[in-house]
Amino acid sequence: MFDKILKERRSFLGYSQQTVAKEIGIERSYYTKIENGLCPSVKVAQKIGEVLGIDWTIFFTNNCVKNAQKTA
Repeated sequence: MFDKILKERRSFLGYSQQTVAKEIGIERSYYTKIENGLCPSVKVAQKIGEVLGIDWTIFFTNNCVKNAQKTA
């Protein structure tokens, strides 16, 4: 799952959750939820991909715990 990839990549880069969240422009608590399996919006996923150097589509290839986007 993507949560393990996020934690390992962030650790490898020496980033804290706060650092990643600040670079992305989101709250640390929201980023923590993403690391715990919450699916981010496409925009946030793309920014995470840029910051951590990963393919942002990993968030949408596996089942997420919960989707952050609102449904109609």
